[in-house]
Amino acid sequence: MSSQIHEDPRYRDEMPTASERSFGILFAIVFLVISLWPLINHGNPHWWALVIAAIFAIVAFVRAEILKPLNRAWLALGNALHIIVSPLILGMIYVIAVMPTGLFLRLTGRDPLRLKFDTDAKSYWQQRDPPAPPSNSFKNQF
Repeated sequence: MSSQIHEDPRYRDEMPTASERSFGILFAIVFLVISLWPLINHGNPHWWALVIAAIFAIVAFVRAEILKPLNRAWLALGNALHIIVSPLILGMIYVIAVMPTGLFLRLTGRDPLRLKFDTDAKSYWQQRDPPAPPSNSFKNQF
């Protein structure tokens, strides 16, 4: 199977997952923030979100294994978004930043990596000045 992504989706089940308890606590916090958000503008809290936050918190601490299907569904959604969004973002970065920079360098005739072939060159070796770093600079590297 030829794939256009660098990961093989067949092995996604082997990826480490968050525990059901931490999943429940996370969603309890998210729904708590949603319920209390209107208080910033002196509004009324969203009671439905507060109830959902309480349910997630209670289930997370009492019987976290109940949240396993929701946790797996959440991870599946994240993996699906990863397959779609990552190539799009990387493509946008390439089109917005890398490609215009390369075109500008070509149009101005600059070759910062010295990749042009020079038939008159005896060698492509670049002399360093100074020839090497001081020998005491490599002590205690780790």
